[in-house]
Amino acid sequence: QVQVSESGGGLVQAGGSLRLSCVVSGIIFRFNAMGWYRQAPGKQRELVAVITNGGRTNYADSVKGRFSISRDNAKNTVYLQMNSLNSEDTAVYYCNAINPALQPLGSWGQGTQVTVSS
Repeated sequence: QVQVSESGGGLVQAGGSLRLSCVVSGIIFRFNAMGWYRQAPGKQRELVAVITNGGRTNYADSVKGRFSISRDNAKNTVYLQMNSLNSEDTAVYYCNAINPALQPLGSWGQGTQVTVSS
């Protein structure tokens, strides 16, 4: 069973940066694609970044060019570097292992809150 623990969120001014981390257990991390999701108040959870087990990445249009996903297989950790943040990035951010259909594989963690002030 996939278990995740997200960290690194906080309050940042518009234009600022944050780096999120997600430590994963319960799976052979290096074999699995990983995704970062976010859920803003009153909105559905959305997938914003994906990294395959081979290191290929893909991003939602709303974050392309500003966010960067990476992974460290030795640490069972996936990262999300977020630059040029704006108020629309305010959300709780979650990570999860994903299958080839981009569906989450495990239970959701507590997430990490990102708040961007204008």
